[in-house]
Amino acid sequence: MSKPSPVGSVMIAAARAAGRSLARDFGEVENLQVSKKGPADFVSNADHRAEEIIFTHLTKARPGYGFVMEERGIVEGTDKSNRFIVDPLDGTLNFLHGQPHFAVSIALERDGELLTGVVFDVAKNEIFWAETGRGAWLDNRKLRVAARRNLNESVIATGTPWHGKSEESHVTFAREVAAMTPATAGIRRNGSAALDLAWVAAGRFDGFWERNLQSWDIAAGIVLVREAGGMISELDGGDVLQTGSILAANVDLHPKLEKQIRHAGSFGKAASV
Repeated sequence: MSKPSPVGSVMIAAARAAGRSLARDFGEVENLQVSKKGPADFVSNADHRAEEIIFTHLTKARPGYGFVMEERGIVEGTDKSNRFIVDPLDGTLNFLHGQPHFAVSIALERDGELLTGVVFDVAKNEIFWAETGRGAWLDNRKLRVAARRNLNESVIATGTPWHGKSEESHVTFAREVAAMTPATAGIRRNGSAALDLAWVAAGRFDGFWERNLQSWDIAAGIVLVREAGGMISELDGGDVLQTGSILAANVDLHPKLEKQIRHAGSFGKAASV
């Protein structure tokens, strides 16, 4: 069994502390006062409290590190090599609708490379963590991506565009789903990209794709999937942290999923796999 590094342990402790706050607020979700940040992009009091807890924990332990945070934005640190990428509540819409599927996501980026990832499933009390060279873990159990090689046996996760997104994004998604459904065993939309990636790392999902996410949605999950033996790519060949358009799967399914996405213009006509 591997143990997290000192900074990894700090990140896990920060995620758990934020999770305790979220769990308390989730029990009173109907009483939360919610402000609207954008179309269907809700920010709750719980979100702000969780981010403050994470910021306090991490700045105390690593005072020079910078941050990229959903609410605070970019916080420059004196240590220009290290920064945390934080989503204090991934799955906010689930949270506000009383659906127990949401997570705390914390990643550490060093010299432009993702080094450590922690995703805490608050409702299930599951800590997913990974560090480069140390593997991916669910608490004390080592994780590996699923070994399935055939798309028609595979369950693939995704996320959907919503009200307020461009017409183009809705059309693109419809085409991609139409290309995926005839080729796969099923498509799932659970509402937390961080947990979707953690579940790919754990073998619960065989793959995941989504477009136009934020870096804090996916940074920790990228480390998890890579350390669990999976592949990560940007859907159009760019920088995945810049565009947020991501594809994750094992080494056998990844090129097959890429092929389906390239055939998405056919509206459901499956490519040969």
